[in-house]
Amino acid sequence: MSMTSLLAFTPWPPLSALILLVLLVTALYLARGTAHQAIHALAMALSRGFRLASHAVACAEKRLAARNRDVLLAAGREAKERIVEREFVRVGDTVRKDLANYPDMHRRLSEAIIRIEEDQQKAVEVPPEAPGWAQAVKVVANLDAKSAGGADILSGIHKSMVKAHEEAMDDYRKASSERHSLLRKMMPDWRKIQDTLERVNKSVTSVLERSVAIDRHMDEYDAIVRGEDRAATVLASSSVVYFFVAALVLAVATAGAAINFTLIARPMAEMVGGTSFIGAFRTADIAALVIIMVEISMGLFLMESLRITRLFPVIGALSDKMRVRMIFITFAILLMMASIEAGLAYMREVLLQDELATNSLLRGDTTSALVNQHLWITTAAQMGMGFILPFALVFVAIPLETFVHSLRTVMGLVAIGVLRLFALLLRILGNGARHLGTLMQQVYDLLLFVPLWIETRMAMAAAEEAAEDAAEMRSHATPETWQEAQS
Repeated sequence: MSMTSLLAFTPWPPLSALILLVLLVTALYLARGTAHQAIHALAMALSRGFRLASHAVACAEKRLAARNRDVLLAAGREAKERIVEREFVRVGDTVRKDLANYPDMHRRLSEAIIRIEEDQQKAVEVPPEAPGWAQAVKVVANLDAKSAGGADILSGIHKSMVKAHEEAMDDYRKASSERHSLLRKMMPDWRKIQDTLERVNKSVTSVLERSVAIDRHMDEYDAIVRGEDRAATVLASSSVVYFFVAALVLAVATAGAAINFTLIARPMAEMVGGTSFIGAFRTADIAALVIIMVEISMGLFLMESLRITRLFPVIGALSDKMRVRMIFITFAILLMMASIEAGLAYMREVLLQDELATNSLLRGDTTSALVNQHLWITTAAQMGMGFILPFALVFVAIPLETFVHSLRTVMGLVAIGVLRLFALLLRILGNGARHLGTLMQQVYDLLLFVPLWIETRMAMAAAEEAAEDAAEMRSHATPETWQEAQS
């Protein structure tokens, strides 16, 4: 039924519209209570639904946070175990090396000390014996000064004293020279002892420094095992840093792989055909990508065999003999692939020069078709890049392992943030639904402002009339009657 037909039940459309408006307002006024209840029920249902969904998302966020925490602590515990194990191995190697040389060092120190003691005993200064003329001087002193032979005796004694003094000085100089010679012989032994003690001091200092590092790592390991919040926070921040650093290194490695692909794509097109396609891709491009992927795979297996990375537990669990065999096999395959790439790079340069010569001949330019004397520089550079890049891509395994392990933590943190944001949004929608129900009730009453205003005025008039009746009754009634009326 159209609006025109609705307004045509009277000859005057404005009157029909007014009648319809009055009827609509009357119907809405009569259904006001039921409409308010329906709006309130709908708003509360939406609010409770959003709040329940928010609670469910919050619970999922808590479970994911607990799982991410467990994964983070497990990864941190494994990393700390590897670090502590490496430090213990280093300390063991240092102690083993020093203890292996300890008997020889002890023997050399003992021999040096014995030689020093012997030379020191030989270098002891022996006091000279008292000269015999001391008694003669005493006897002469007791003689009479007037005796005739006193002067001769004193002259003889003087000569003897001078001679004895000269002999004593010669003996003293000779003994001092011998002592100095013995002391000079001690210097190599002193230096040997000093060098040995310096080596021992260096080894002890190294062990002490590593013991301090081990203590620090063990404290961090204990904090991780106990599951402290600070340890989890530090591990989370470290994982984020490792993630971005590993992503940057992988981006650089991807650029290197792209250059490697450029070096071998054109020669592969000459080998497998440039017009052959597999799906929407050229067969030559797919073959070049396969060669690069095989090189990266061999690099991963080589790093796993060397136990530098631990992406494949099966390789790490192999016996040492089988692991060594795998190292040689993967390295031989990698060397062969690098040699093939060097040959393809050389072939690429040859094809490029042939193409340039052909174009020159077609243009009739005979001077530019001459062979460049420095062509070997670019050829050697391309062959070197083709040979070195496969070995450089071997080290992609290290940032790849870091990227894989940190990716779990970063994805968990991102998922926790998304769930937390989603729970907040659902909570806001729940509160908004409740307030929206109140707003819809107010809008519903706004459409009925005329009958609601009349109802309000009638209610105010009835209240005033009831108040007047009560005042009049209170003025004409006795206290007992008023109390009975109130009761």
